[in-house]
Amino acid sequence: MQRSYNSRYWGFQLAGWGLFAALNIFFAFLFNKYNSVLIERLVFDVEMGVLFTHIMREVIRRSELLLKNLQQQIIIFVILTLIFSLLIASVVSPYEYFCGLKITPAGESVSYKELLFTNLVSFFTLLLIWNFIYFVYHFIVKSRKQQLDTLQLEALVKSLELKTIKAHINPHFIFNALNGIRALIDENPARARRAITELSNILRSSLNAEKGETVSLEDELKIVKDYLALENMRFEDRLKIEYEIDDDTLDQQVPPMMLQTLVENAIKHGISKNVKGGLVRIISDYTGNFHELAVQNTGRLNGGLSHQGFGLSSTQDRLNLLYGEKAKFEIKQINSDLVEAKVLIPH
Repeated sequence: MQRSYNSRYWGFQLAGWGLFAALNIFFAFLFNKYNSVLIERLVFDVEMGVLFTHIMREVIRRSELLLKNLQQQIIIFVILTLIFSLLIASVVSPYEYFCGLKITPAGESVSYKELLFTNLVSFFTLLLIWNFIYFVYHFIVKSRKQQLDTLQLEALVKSLELKTIKAHINPHFIFNALNGIRALIDENPARARRAITELSNILRSSLNAEKGETVSLEDELKIVKDYLALENMRFEDRLKIEYEIDDDTLDQQVPPMMLQTLVENAIKHGISKNVKGGLVRIISDYTGNFHELAVQNTGRLNGGLSHQGFGLSSTQDRLNLLYGEKAKFEIKQINSDLVEAKVLIPH
C-alpha cells in the first residue's frame, strides 16, 4: 500500500514538473527565445523544484497538517508556500545571477534584487499550485476513505444488529416453547392459550428492542416473567424462581431485553445443565449511586464471560455504548453452587 502510494506520488511529481518544463520550452520556441541558457536554467529550476517540494511534503506529513481543521490547513499551506518560495528563490537566484542565466528581453543583465523578486513571485505561484493540487488530491482521497469507512461501519452495524436480535431470543427456546404449547393444547387448552400470548409478547418485545435505547425495568420484568413462565412448562418443578425487587427501581431505565438475556443465560448455562434443576433469583436494588440488577442461578461458572456466548458479551457492549465506563458488568461464582451476573447502572 505504501509502495503504491509512493509510486503514485513520484509519478505526479515528475509529471507536474515535466509539464512545467515542457510549457517553458514550448513558449520559448513560440517566441523564438529557445537557447542553451534557457535549458540550463530550466533544468536547475526543475531540480530545485522537485527537491524543495519533496522536503515541503515531508514537513506536511510529519506535522500531520492534513489532520487539522480546514482553516488551519489553508493558513499553514499559504505560510509554507511563502517560506519554501523564499528558500528556493534564495538558492536559485545566486546561481542564475553569477552564472548569467537570467537576462532581460533586450539582452541586458538584471539586478540581483530584481532577479530575487522575480524568482520569488514565480516560485510562490508554482508552489501555490503544487500545494493546491496536493491538498485537493488528499481531500478527495480522505473523502472516499470516509465514505468507504461509513459503508463498512453501516454493514458492521447491520451485522451486529442481526446478532443482537439473535442473542435476544435463543431459537431453541422458541422450539421448546412451541413443543410445550402443542403438548398442552389437548390436556390444558387454557394454559396453551396463555402460553401463546406469553410467547407473542416476547417476540414482539424482541422485534421492538432496537427501536429504543432503554425501557423501564417494570416493562422489562413483564417480558422476563413471560419467558420464565414458558420455561416453567419445560422444567416444571425443577425450576424455582425468586424475585427480590425494590419497588422504587421499577421506573429505572434499562437496555431493552438485557435482563431477559441474563435470565436466558442463567437457564441455558445453569439450570438446563443440572439434572435436579435449580434456582433463578432476580434482584433489583440501589447500591450507592448505582441501580444494581443481578441474576443468580444454580450452577458452576466455567471460563467467565468469554465462555458464556454472544449474549453476555453483547450486554457488555451495549452498556459501554449507553453509559461508557460509568456502567459495570461482571459475572462470578458467589458460592459453591451459585453464579451471579450483575449489572451496575448509574442513576
